Amino acid sequence: MNRSRSYSLGPSHRRRQPQSHGNLLSQWNSALHAARMECPRDSSEKGLLDSDLPSPYGFRLGRKFQGWVLLLTICAAGIGGTFQFGYNLSIINAPTLYIQEFTNETWQMRTGRPLPDHLVLLVWSLIVSLYPLGGLLGALLAGPLAITLGRKKSLLVNNIFVVAAATLFGFSRRAGSFEMVMLGRLLVGVSAGVSMNVQPMYLGESAPKELRGAVAMTSAIFTALGIVMGQVVGLRELLGGPQAWPLLLASCLVPGVLQLASLPLLPESPRYLLIDRGDSKACLAALQRLRGPADLAGELAELEQERAACGGRRARRPWELFGDRALRRQVASLVVLGGAMELCGNDAVYSYASAMFVQARIPPEKVQYAVIGTGGCELLATLVSCVVIERVGRRVLLMGGYCLMTCWGSVFTAALCLQSSFPWMPYLAMSCIFAFILSFGIGPAGVTGILATELFDQTARPAAYMVCGVLMWTMLFLVGLGFPFIMEGLSHFLYVPFLCVCVCAAVYTFFFLPETKGKTFLEISEELYRLNFPGWSQSPMWRGPEVVQSTEL
Repeated sequence: MNRSRSYSLGPSHRRRQPQSHGNLLSQWNSALHAARMECPRDSSEKGLLDSDLPSPYGFRLGRKFQGWVLLLTICAAGIGGTFQFGYNLSIINAPTLYIQEFTNETWQMRTGRPLPDHLVLLVWSLIVSLYPLGGLLGALLAGPLAITLGRKKSLLVNNIFVVAAATLFGFSRRAGSFEMVMLGRLLVGVSAGVSMNVQPMYLGESAPKELRGAVAMTSAIFTALGIVMGQVVGLRELLGGPQAWPLLLASCLVPGVLQLASLPLLPESPRYLLIDRGDSKACLAALQRLRGPADLAGELAELEQERAACGGRRARRPWELFGDRALRRQVASLVVLGGAMELCGNDAVYSYASAMFVQARIPPEKVQYAVIGTGGCELLATLVSCVVIERVGRRVLLMGGYCLMTCWGSVFTAALCLQSSFPWMPYLAMSCIFAFILSFGIGPAGVTGILATELFDQTARPAAYMVCGVLMWTMLFLVGLGFPFIMEGLSHFLYVPFLCVCVCAAVYTFFFLPETKGKTFLEISEELYRLNFPGWSQSPMWRGPEVVQSTEL
């Protein structure tokens, strides 16, 4: 267990030979024994708990404080992570007309003649589409960053893109440059692409197995919270006016600064520290801060077994996942369910919401408040899912979510077809929009993001998130590009293709996705190996620790 290991962490870190710190569990027992010796002999009479003992690394942790450390880690990672994704996705809607006018005015100042309408729309389309393009680039960066810098440092370094983008947004109007807006959108997209991959990886590896699903679900909660906050801040009464739109776009700096101020005070992923870096002492210290000194023996033994299982294998490249038969079911689940989340029609519902609200006779000046309700529905649903996921499991939430989406999408299609026949049909269609978003938030919105964390081991996880991120951003771009043509070509039946996707996702989940609730990463890996190789009883990878050659993607 305590063999020395050599690590290659990227081009600037050729060979790093960490100090051998001995068996992790032995270190913990020794440190805890020493801490007990420092306590008064009559501590048992005073009801002293293990959580009240002095920490071997110089800090005292009570049980309540330990819970707060995990909660603060979730909040610090989320506010500058997936919150930014949802926030920047929604704030661009409010200043649409103002940015188009700014583009036209800027061009006229430069050339003396206005920009044709079709070119104004082209520039605006580029501004919008550069966000998913940046997300695609960020997804490709996320894996190497997570391995080279670690999960926490990757999130911190990622804020460089946010600061640069906010600066470009803030000074774009004064500089008279719509190109600065375009570049800023590309940079916030890169930031979103990195954080969407690294944050669930970081939280999933830091959480105990009993809370892993709920903690990983917080990524979806912060995404929904970012969408709602973007819709609120973008109101005309706040920063959605014609003069304040540069400040609206630059307000992404606020969550970035909050993360830079809070995340450095919190621990790194214990699994990364032990398995990728081989630093047993830092792993033990991180676990103490996240869990406290009591009842760590089982988790420490699991970490040692996981390190042994990963011994002798470097981190996988993304393309290697597709050629490994042992990862066949994992990759298929990631591609099918990840693609289904983007092709299920939820983004199309948001696009169609405003038109439905107008047809339901909501005054045009009040539509913006009704749109906030759609984001609030997704936030509420993800909160409910976070509470129940460790009780009902991942499969039930996914299947239930997709089945409900199929149901509400069918009713929505019928309401669109009959809206001219019955005066109350627009209200039914509006209700279906809220029900559809609630169903999406309960299942696919959060559970899909957990798959890459739970289905892949430590060596394949960064590459899996790269594949998932590239798939998500590519689908997001294609849906945004193709939805207007689908809406024009299929008219009232525009949701039929999305309903087919929902049905296929529910069927795949029922037949092929294993339940991971309450299982350790090793137990999940062993079960998946048996599913991929039905004739084998156990994976040959559980033979014991070997020398780790490299962790370079």
